[in-house]
Amino acid sequence: MPPRQPNILILMADQLTPGALSAYGGRVANTPHIDRLAERAVVFDSAYCNSPLCAPSRFSFMAGQAPSAIGAYDNAAHFSADIPTFAHYLRHVGYRTALSGKMHFCGPDQLHGFETRLTTDIYPADFGWTPNWRAPDVRLDWYHTMDSVTQAGPCIRSNQIDFDEEAVFAARRWLFDVARDGDPRPFCLVASLTHPHDPFTIPEPWWSRHSDVEIDAPRTAADQVPLDPHTRRLRQVIGLDDQSVTADQVHAARRAYYGACAFVDDQVGALLSALDQTGMGDNTVVLLLADHGEMLGERGLWYKMSFFEPACRIPLMIAAPDRFAPRRVAESVSLVDILPTLAEIAGDGQAPAYAAPLAGRSLLPHLTGQGGHDEAVGEYLAEGAIAPMVMIRRGEWKFIHCPADPDQLCDLTADPMERVNLAADPGYAPTVAAFRKEVAARWSLDRLHADVLASQDRRRLVGDALTRGARTSWDHQPFTDASQTYMRNHLKLDDLEAMARFPKVE
Repeated sequence: MPPRQPNILILMADQLTPGALSAYGGRVANTPHIDRLAERAVVFDSAYCNSPLCAPSRFSFMAGQAPSAIGAYDNAAHFSADIPTFAHYLRHVGYRTALSGKMHFCGPDQLHGFETRLTTDIYPADFGWTPNWRAPDVRLDWYHTMDSVTQAGPCIRSNQIDFDEEAVFAARRWLFDVARDGDPRPFCLVASLTHPHDPFTIPEPWWSRHSDVEIDAPRTAADQVPLDPHTRRLRQVIGLDDQSVTADQVHAARRAYYGACAFVDDQVGALLSALDQTGMGDNTVVLLLADHGEMLGERGLWYKMSFFEPACRIPLMIAAPDRFAPRRVAESVSLVDILPTLAEIAGDGQAPAYAAPLAGRSLLPHLTGQGGHDEAVGEYLAEGAIAPMVMIRRGEWKFIHCPADPDQLCDLTADPMERVNLAADPGYAPTVAAFRKEVAARWSLDRLHADVLASQDRRRLVGDALTRGARTSWDHQPFTDASQTYMRNHLKLDDLEAMARFPKVE
């Protein structure tokens, strides 16, 4: 019988589309550590983010709530300090909680339940990236550009390599500190990388993990599918209509992306190795997931911001062989399901008294082979939209609705590449009508639209005001007390060396 409260290690990648991984049928990316993790994990074949953008996805993942319920509209949304997260719930039942790497918290609270945050974030914590739905044709200077594709290729160093190497070093060191410090509490550590997020550039040796002849092309070209209104807006948002992109540039961008996946894999291997070296691996539940996917040239699109499969579907693996037998799960689930899952694992299968309504449902029935729900719900409320976009994924169906655009209905069993929109086909009118009725019951889209506009207006004013005069940063500043590190004269040298050595010598 495993101990009641296991450790929890969450390995989070940024913009990792599952189709790139061999565990999900990918044939290019070299990811042996993730492959081995998948062999001993429960692998979810139909897992989704709840918003295909970094901050909204991460906030809903942390809170177990829909983005609209917590104001997580875009990449400059304020994540309120009074919203309970899984870090709060776990800490409440005795866990020590730590975050190393990216979580894109915006606002003064940069911890959100984490007892320790080992690094700063790679992205700003202020309101500078607030979209403006009142001026949808204006391209703001922080939008994606196609430079990530047209300038793709190898590099020696990058901003993201600097960040991720720091995050992984800090996470590994923290694991060894846990093994040495004698604190009896179980832990939850989130190690969150920013790769394989664009820009599409990666140093050696990862650039050369794949040769040119191995790199595949997008399976669906832009001219093979209709240009729906949201795709047209996304092309404007990412500047796709302002720069021509060659086949060689697409090829280089995909090679760099696969190289970044190999980099992520190496970091996963380093973290899992540290976990095993500490002797804590047997009592640790390991989750591997991403905040959203990457279009990677499919349909001529790049990045995320849509509900097409490459952008909104994510890898999700949960490994604890002593607790959950390895298996595949076909039903649709999403990131909001992680909080109740972790809370029940930490509570020996008992659901806690939640302090806020949850959109998610525990994955324990899936993990234990006892069935489980089959539903993922998404919202997109950021740049590229001009009104709320919502998605319902259930069974074979994906339904996308936006008051400003025609509906989209796809049968993903028959049409996994989403090339045929069935919404206007009279034969599917009853299915569309049922989904429209469900959308009306789930959301007040007019009120949500007004809420988004009001939030954008407030944050643009506040954000602009806070740039004038003396500035006070919200960005997390990790603190290290140098008087308590390495060798100091309040400790005997032999005592310090004995405490720091692992494993200890009796």
